[in-house]
This record gives sequence, structure tokens and C-alpha cells, in this order.
Amino acid sequence: MKTTLELDDTLLRQAAIVAAKRGTTLNAIMEHALRRELAPASEDDNPNPEKFEIGPLGFFVLKRNPGESITAEEVRTLQRDLDANDLHRAVHLRLA
Repeated sequence: MKTTLELDDTLLRQAAIVAAKRGTTLNAIMEHALRRELAPASEDDNPNPEKFEIGPLGFFVLKRNPGESITAEEVRTLQRDLDANDLHRAVHLRLA
């Protein structure tokens, strides 16, 4: 289905850059983001129970011990890995 959305110019540019870096389309990025946003998290979907837990709003959050810090690079690495896995699953389901 086609639709029209009004998006912030900066957000649209950022999404287009991410799509280009991942070798995919802006449409695929938007679908992926909506699916991820709309799907409630469950422990069955937890990609790494040692690193993540479900937060009070139903989102996965990084587990950490008191006083432990998490670097921005660690977060970026986790996000890239998770996005690549989610995108692979989405493409695989679509082709099946």
C-alpha cells in the first residue's frame, strides 16, 4: 500500500543514509522500524538474555551491574548486529 508521510527533513536524511550504508531501501528501513516499534517484546524474542531484559515499557534494555558503564560504541555495535538480524529475518520471511 502506498501512503504519504510528513517527516522531519533531518530524520529522512538520516534514514536514507542508514539505508545506503546497509545496502537496502528507505522503504525497507521504514517498514523495519514500524514493525519493530509495533511488536511487543517478549523473552522468546530476546536475542541475548545475558545482555538484555524487557524494560517496564516492553522494550529491550541493556542489563548492567551497578556502577558499570556502557560505551556509545558498544551500543552502536549491538544496534548494528540487532538491525542486521532483524532485517535478515524480515527479508527471509518475505521471500518464504
